[in-house]
Amino acid sequence: MKAVTRPPTVDLAKDGGGARHPRSAGARPPHAPDVPGAAARASDPPSGVHATARLRATHNGRTTTVPLLHSDGPFHLRRLRPRGDRARVCVLGAMSAPLGGDRLALDITAEARARLEVVTAAATIALRGPTTDPATYDVRLTVGEDASLHWLPQPLISAHGSTLHQTYRVELAGTSRLLLREEQCLGRTAEPPGHLSTRLTVRRDGRPILDQHTAYGAGAPAWDGPAVLGGHRATGQLLLVDPELAVPPEPVLLGDPVRGHCALAPLADGPALLATAVAPTPARLRHLLDAALARACGAGAQP
Repeated sequence: MKAVTRPPTVDLAKDGGGARHPRSAGARPPHAPDVPGAAARASDPPSGVHATARLRATHNGRTTTVPLLHSDGPFHLRRLRPRGDRARVCVLGAMSAPLGGDRLALDITAEARARLEVVTAAATIALRGPTTDPATYDVRLTVGEDASLHWLPQPLISAHGSTLHQTYRVELAGTSRLLLREEQCLGRTAEPPGHLSTRLTVRRDGRPILDQHTAYGAGAPAWDGPAVLGGHRATGQLLLVDPELAVPPEPVLLGDPVRGHCALAPLADGPALLATAVAPTPARLRHLLDAALARACGAGAQP
């Protein structure tokens, strides 16, 4: 999502229409009672933005439509021109996010027979913000019977001093298809990263097919050692689930240790392939994941 500078505020209020407005430091609402401790509470650090954006796609018998498009907080959802029979939505950033203390969520549903692609307009930058509290970013994806969802965001950048806990929770029906790509860039140019933890949980027909947790940056042991990133600063993965996927019997290794490499491997329970890559730059990381997708499509998948 696009990073736009927030106004210099330390508190947020929500009006009856759902819009959030800045409130200046130390200011109290009109007619606030003068009670002991009120001034101290007014100067407390902000708790961050709490926001949940929702998107639902459905099939009306002829094509895919998007009857629910609910923007909130830093998430502004905009329809894009369809691509074939696939509806497309872009997530735009209305403010800098996530910052420390933010609690952000995206809830995306593709109902039965729907074809949906969701992208972001720019990279998401995790920043420290006015509080040292961690930020959370929860992405919930639900795909119905014979439905298809592509979740293809731009990279997540972990800036120095930030703390972000990101989760993906994916619920798939037995005949649904999923293409999910996530990329992380650990630190901006010439700076160390913040602390970033991610968890990806995928269930198909109620059964777990993938549950993994990774952590990078300060406080994560050996995150930049040879067993994890090996000195690289870009990492990511691509998950492809397709009932018609012809899964190769053995994992495939792409690239090389210097320019980055990618392992493409089948999941144990389900017609699915997972590509995990590390690279020195985001551009090289994207190249490796694209190569893994091309290899997977050669195995009979339908991206």
